[in-house]
Amino acid sequence: MKIIKRSGAEVTFDPQKIIVAVTKANESVVPSQRMSEIQIKRIAEDVENAAANINRSLSVEEIQDMVEDQIMNQRAFDVARRYITYRYNRALIRKSNTTDEQIISLIECNNEEVKQENSNKNPTVNSVQRDYMAGEVSKDITKRILLSPDIVDAHERGLLHFHDADYFAQHMHNCDLVNLEDMLQNGTVISGTLIERPHSFSTACNIATQIIAQVASCQYGGQSISLAHLAPFVDVSRKKIYEDVVSETTEAGITLPEEKLREIAEKRLLNEVRKGVQMIQYQVVTLMTTNGQAPFVTVFMYLNEAKNEQEKRDLALIIEEVLKQRYQGVKNEKGVWITPAFPKLIYVLEEDNIKEDSEYWYLTKLAAKCTAKRMVPDYISEKIMLKNKIDKNGEGHCFTCMGCRSFLTPYVDENGKPKYYGRFNQGVVTVNLVDIGLSANRDMEKFWQIFDERMELCHRALQARHERLTGTLSDAAPILWQYGALLRLKKGETIDKYLHGGYSTLSLGYAGLWECVYAMTGKKLTEKQGKEFGLEVMRKLNEYTNKWKSEEDIDYSIYGTPLESTTYKFAKCLQKRFGKIAGVTDKNYITNSYHVHVTEDIDAFDKLALESEFQALSPGGAISYVEVPNMQNNIDAVLSVMKFIYDNIMYAELNTKSDFCHTCGYDGEIEIKEDAHGKLVWTCPNCGNTDQDKLNVARRTCGYIGTQFWNQGRTQEIKERVLHL
Repeated sequence: MKIIKRSGAEVTFDPQKIIVAVTKANESVVPSQRMSEIQIKRIAEDVENAAANINRSLSVEEIQDMVEDQIMNQRAFDVARRYITYRYNRALIRKSNTTDEQIISLIECNNEEVKQENSNKNPTVNSVQRDYMAGEVSKDITKRILLSPDIVDAHERGLLHFHDADYFAQHMHNCDLVNLEDMLQNGTVISGTLIERPHSFSTACNIATQIIAQVASCQYGGQSISLAHLAPFVDVSRKKIYEDVVSETTEAGITLPEEKLREIAEKRLLNEVRKGVQMIQYQVVTLMTTNGQAPFVTVFMYLNEAKNEQEKRDLALIIEEVLKQRYQGVKNEKGVWITPAFPKLIYVLEEDNIKEDSEYWYLTKLAAKCTAKRMVPDYISEKIMLKNKIDKNGEGHCFTCMGCRSFLTPYVDENGKPKYYGRFNQGVVTVNLVDIGLSANRDMEKFWQIFDERMELCHRALQARHERLTGTLSDAAPILWQYGALLRLKKGETIDKYLHGGYSTLSLGYAGLWECVYAMTGKKLTEKQGKEFGLEVMRKLNEYTNKWKSEEDIDYSIYGTPLESTTYKFAKCLQKRFGKIAGVTDKNYITNSYHVHVTEDIDAFDKLALESEFQALSPGGAISYVEVPNMQNNIDAVLSVMKFIYDNIMYAELNTKSDFCHTCGYDGEIEIKEDAHGKLVWTCPNCGNTDQDKLNVARRTCGYIGTQFWNQGRTQEIKERVLHL
């Protein structure tokens, strides 16, 4: 059995430490009030048995709470008081220095929580450790100085989650849509060097990767670029290549018909498109930003974003090449083709590509093949998005998310034109809906009373995020604020104007709707009464953000939080506060956003249809998924799901598996098994290998694909997923 120390390090449970601690407290009281050695030993045994039955690694604080309870059970009240006083004094000492142990534990790679905090960051790498060390200092400053104590307390108790506290001390925002079009067409500056408008497609791709890396190092969330912004440079290269072909044939004294000249030029152009796309693919997966990871970048593929028919055909060329190269994958250190985590791909389903007789149906079939093998692209329905994202002019719009699921709300600039690229999200605070449900204990009046209190707490936490960005100078991140990625402000100018008026968003996240509904009604979201209550909760969340927006001119928006490590944290906090309750807290994870529980037996089409109603009430971001088996030999079924997405839901994905064992070469599904201590371990079913350094495992966990493994809560969630198709 394991316990998690305050530093985050996971160690073997040692009952002798309980005996030593209780003995010290016992010896500090008068002899008449002392316990016997047998009583002390029984306390240690009872705590050990109780901890073993919980079936997860407990924290030191939880063990100490259990010790207190057992001392009280022995009616040794003076000893209990001395033990509690000792804990309090030690807490005061730790409060004066809250970072040393955490930093040392992560440097030595034995901090279990940090090791698996982010499934795309390798904690053994120096640059990642450096980022985590800085993050620990930032979190310490945030908790002690920058945030009010009640918000910090709520975060620690799991009532809410104040996201990315490790970056809060700096004036940094969350995620954004990079205005690649502006930067490529009008030039930019990177590291003090002027970058002019590129004169070829390959150069445009090279500049795009440099921009991606620079942007990733100046923020902490995801970023998105559109292939439509690269499409104009295909024709730039076409004309240049054609001139070269004419020049070469003239110099060689060869006369060729115009048709043949253009045929040769087009072949060379296709080769340049291939190399340019390859550059983006390999640069993104091999780049390492200042926070020690590949850029969290999303590539948007939307044919109707092209400005004319020629540009649309050229965009189709790029999309086709992107899909082909992603289908192939990238080679790992063993030379085996595997699934990369980035860039994330989003393909828009639209009238020109959703039917068998449509012009670009061939791209949709290629996308289906790629999804079946490599888990991407994900799919946006133009049809549904145009209905969901309507601006103040009454016009619908289709655009990409800023990361794995964070969407902007519709915005019209001072000229009456819609604007999305160059906009950003200020940050996220997530409310734990499960805690509200359990605290109310099926009393509906009490539920809404607690709900109101938590909304006010979340509101103040979101205001803290906004206030932290207020006054930020453009000089803090020139690539973002001065050179076109987001804006073109002057040196010394603040970003304050763009924190108001709907230009950027603040996200009120929510998690555990499934468990909240079940706790309050005894019904599932898939049942009529449960669904009605769930939708009522969603509508109430929107009422609050709309109220805050009208009062403050800040665009608050509801966000279906993609909990990664926090799903485990919330679950542990709930178990500590309420114990294990069947269907609510009996897992080491809670459900992301509005999702149907991963263990629920429901088919893909029913799941997407149900979740579409909740997704429409998450304007700040949401994504639905269906879990599928290996679909590489059943592309027609993938296409059926894609067509259903087009007609029914704005944003969805298909989850499959893509694994490899370095020890034996097995390329099937790597399994999750329990070891002798009850810990979930990734295991090759062919050779039994459990060394994570010798396994490539790719799973989608919260929109993005993760490849660096997960904590025990998320691992249990992955293990328990049922297939929907």
